[in-house]
Amino acid sequence: MTLSRGKTALVSISFLAILSLAIFAYQDSDGTLMWMYKNRSLKIAQLKNQTEQWLDIGNWFNSRYEYANKEPKGLSLNSWFDSRARTDIPTLTPWSAPIIWEGTVGKPVLDNYYKQQKVTIGLTVFAIGKYLDKYLKTFLTSANTFFMTGFNVIFYIMVDDLTKVPLIELGPLRVLKVFQVKKESRWQDVSMMRMKVIGDLIESHIRHEVDFLFCMDVDQVFQSDYGVETLDESVAQLHAWFYNTDKTAFTYERRPESAAYIPYGEGDYYYHGAIFGGTPLRVLNLTRQCYKGIQEDKEHNFEALWHDESHLNKYYLLNKPTKVLSPEYCWDYKIGIPSTIRNVKLSWMPKEYEEVRSNF
Repeated sequence: MTLSRGKTALVSISFLAILSLAIFAYQDSDGTLMWMYKNRSLKIAQLKNQTEQWLDIGNWFNSRYEYANKEPKGLSLNSWFDSRARTDIPTLTPWSAPIIWEGTVGKPVLDNYYKQQKVTIGLTVFAIGKYLDKYLKTFLTSANTFFMTGFNVIFYIMVDDLTKVPLIELGPLRVLKVFQVKKESRWQDVSMMRMKVIGDLIESHIRHEVDFLFCMDVDQVFQSDYGVETLDESVAQLHAWFYNTDKTAFTYERRPESAAYIPYGEGDYYYHGAIFGGTPLRVLNLTRQCYKGIQEDKEHNFEALWHDESHLNKYYLLNKPTKVLSPEYCWDYKIGIPSTIRNVKLSWMPKEYEEVRSNF
């Protein structure tokens, strides 16, 4: 779709939005049906201003790349991160990337910096089959409260049934965009195919709209402020069950036949596939490389042990993340609450696999 055609379509959308004050939809050039809605109490003037921002595609594109793939300009690591504040756990990777734990971050410094840059953060989540019914409303409601409070946020929601998307009263600076995707025959295929879908979405929409992007599983709930201390070029999440274990216990894909193969003796950390992020171009590279590995395995009639998570761990072994999040950013209460875990930002919902994966 050319820029002029895109503007024409969006002008039409703005009229529909002003009339409804709540919900509007359009058909994108690739045939994907996309729904967007904001807080139903928005005034017409506010909605008009937001629409004008969407129409200014050229300026959005330029501003997104001004800060892409770069550390915060003018801020040294020690101006906002204190690696010595926590002596009970490692706070730096062997390649000197910060591991973000409660107590290590000077949040006012980062909040002020990113507000000056007027960044926009995207969040993708898939809610397919029974996952849509069981988890999406809780995930969105908690994200609306705790995810990047005070900053521009776009939620990108992938569902197989648009009629089941819950209406959420969004807070200020928040937009929800919903995309209909095909339901796969197996939950494993949904898990793996999300890498392709996210990559396609980054190329068609996200890279023009956000500065940073997170991709998360839907069966989680935000517990406290999940803020800009998590932003960086390439962000990985330590797995709650493996952050304090020897690497020999990591459940990497150990079979050489797989593209995700990591031999014993290699590896840094075990990363959780439930959260990954970074700048759009870095996330695009991650998703494309993981999907390439998944396709290579399929060609050989093979499937990695933990599906896309296995390929994600292989990717991070070869492409070190620039920031690592502690398990406080994705915790499982089944483990209990050890002394190292001081402030849970996001937690796992009960894994009722028999219910949500049956008759998928």
